[in-house]
Amino acid sequence: MAMLATQQLTEFLSAVADRPDGPAAQYAAVECAARALAADVAVLVIDGGVVASVGLPAEQVPLAGVTDVAAGRRDSLLLGGTTYAVTHAPVNGPAAGFLVLGRLGAAPFSDEEICLLRGMARVLELSLQALHVMAAERRQAQENDRLTGSLQERQRFFDHLTRVQRLIARRAPLQQVLDAITASAADLLGVEMAALNMIDAEDRTVGALVSGVGLAPDLSAQARRIPLLSGGVSGLAILGNELVSVEDYANWPLALSEVVGSGMRAIMAVPVHENGDVVGCLAVGTYAGPREWDKGAQDILHAFAEHVSLALTDAQTLEAMNQAFHDSLTGLASRSLFLTRLERAFAAAPAGGVGVLFVDLDRFKVVNDSLGHAAGDLLLQGVAERIGGCLRTGDTAARLGGDEFAVLLARAGSVDEAVPVARRILEALREPFDLAGKEVFISASVGIAHSDDKIGPQDLMVQADLAMYQAKKDGKDRCTVFAPELQEAFEAALRMESDLRRAIVRHEFELRYQPIVHLQTNEITGIEALVRWQHPERGTIPPLDFIPLAEETGMIVPLGEWVLREACRQAAAWNARRETPLTLSVNLSAVQLEQPTLPAVVASALNNSGLPPTSLVLELTESVLIDHRDQTLQRLEQIKELGVRLAIDDFGTGYSSLAYLRRFPIDIIKIDKSFVDDVGDHPNAAALTLGIIQLGQALQLSTVAEGIEDKVQLAELTGGNCEMGQGYLFAEPLTEQATAELLFNSTP
Repeated sequence: MAMLATQQLTEFLSAVADRPDGPAAQYAAVECAARALAADVAVLVIDGGVVASVGLPAEQVPLAGVTDVAAGRRDSLLLGGTTYAVTHAPVNGPAAGFLVLGRLGAAPFSDEEICLLRGMARVLELSLQALHVMAAERRQAQENDRLTGSLQERQRFFDHLTRVQRLIARRAPLQQVLDAITASAADLLGVEMAALNMIDAEDRTVGALVSGVGLAPDLSAQARRIPLLSGGVSGLAILGNELVSVEDYANWPLALSEVVGSGMRAIMAVPVHENGDVVGCLAVGTYAGPREWDKGAQDILHAFAEHVSLALTDAQTLEAMNQAFHDSLTGLASRSLFLTRLERAFAAAPAGGVGVLFVDLDRFKVVNDSLGHAAGDLLLQGVAERIGGCLRTGDTAARLGGDEFAVLLARAGSVDEAVPVARRILEALREPFDLAGKEVFISASVGIAHSDDKIGPQDLMVQADLAMYQAKKDGKDRCTVFAPELQEAFEAALRMESDLRRAIVRHEFELRYQPIVHLQTNEITGIEALVRWQHPERGTIPPLDFIPLAEETGMIVPLGEWVLREACRQAAAWNARRETPLTLSVNLSAVQLEQPTLPAVVASALNNSGLPPTSLVLELTESVLIDHRDQTLQRLEQIKELGVRLAIDDFGTGYSSLAYLRRFPIDIIKIDKSFVDDVGDHPNAAALTLGIIQLGQALQLSTVAEGIEDKVQLAELTGGNCEMGQGYLFAEPLTEQATAELLFNSTP
């Protein structure tokens, strides 16, 4: 069936693509779909009207009846006194509608046939979308002189887009289409460089250059694989999901030194989408000099990015044709077939009784990275076999992609019937796997959701997915049943994440500076830079509310780089006015330490600001050192070689150990506020704090007490020979202006 479906979809695609306009493509789609599925009647409805039909004149089509079919309210239709078994597929996009097929007799269409019809509807949708995009661009160009300043430029714009669309319609190789887009974007915008960067399908933290013109050879080589979080303008466009333009790149705070060194002077990037998800970005740049990216230039880049999206989605549809019904690796149902069966299960049990399990492997990436993709494929096949062995008659297992699986329990009267199935799967996957002679252990996280009469199939999928992620958060190797509060928490976190990604692009962050005081002399010897988020609607958001999310999403990397560069710049400016230079302390996240480019970023921040390396202190948490990898130590040693000092922040709250103090190149320990709070009130606490100070002295490490709030604490710490301190007794975190007033207009 799969071979036949592929052939039929390919014929359908060719028939629709060869039609030059919407009506012709619509009629070809209806005719070809009816022939492929042996249907006696086929009707295409767009925007509430019949636009094409086969087997029945358009004026005789019962619009209310076919609309009921598309809404899932009936699976048969009476036409001219004859009953037809019917099915449908939605056609989304700018002109939404549906395709309905009918066959004489009462035998229903099979799940596979419905999948085939949906594939055809998707192809039609793409073709109509391409025609719509072209028409919209023509209207925009005619109405907006800023897009193309002259008739000649307008014609050039259309020529480029038409050439790209012809390549897409004729199913030219994807690389040829993408190369044509980057070349056209550079030519039309009058720039020397254009590059298309895509997120790696197997590692979504990494981007790769897939097409480009005008890139220096060394930059082109580096761009073959670069972390998105340190990807400059392109990385921010992807992470923030919006256009990012830099008019003077050399003076941009997050400029990459190698890009500056190549002579790049101005860059603009816009995200590229596939089925609504960000999958990459299209960037253009010039070496000629700073450039203002006006509305016309932005519109042109958006137009080409949209054509990249069309090409990618079209290619994905072609690839999906070859796996229309079953996953080629595991033999389980494909996502398309799974969704079809889920919808049919809902139709058969409208008042409930459908359950879905989401199964995600917990350690699959470790196996893939350590043993290779061949071993990973063997593992996925083994997992599929074990999941299948845990199911009941009538249940469906599917591989959704990667290491994600799903199970449809079409006859689950309650969630209590779904939980035992999930537990059987967990138990089965705990047993070791033999991968070509190597014994491997894994586990899985399972989310469970059960339908009621208030939700639909897509809602149930979302609920199972949320429950699975909660199982991972709760420790993995377990199953979690969906609860409504998971949805509320997810939506709140999603809004916060969306705001956070845009906040970096829109410069909504500010720095505060808290003085560090020498306890014996009461002199301000340093400052710690602390970041604050000034949300345009919610006001100031405390760091505890957004820093963990920034670390979880990876946005802490561009945010941390901005903090470092801005703080170095400001500290250098203040030190230029002082006889005795201040030290600057900046917090470093564990996520930042995972970036291979960190030492280069630190060196660049120092070089660009003019701050001496000896004036910079980078603060690390104890957990970074406890959970370190060999690369962590190497990066810290590279940073130390620059002359930068390292401090342990919140010392004593983690797994305090002399071992890591000896092994890592630490210069300073910062005593956590929780120890300082009890100094003066609890003798045992005071003794412990003084012991930490003595430990620092024995190891020749400087000590800084955090959170000093009263004079009793100050006296105890000073008497115990603690070297430095910070806290509200001296000053709260201050704005740039308030810090300058404290440093130069008054004495502490």
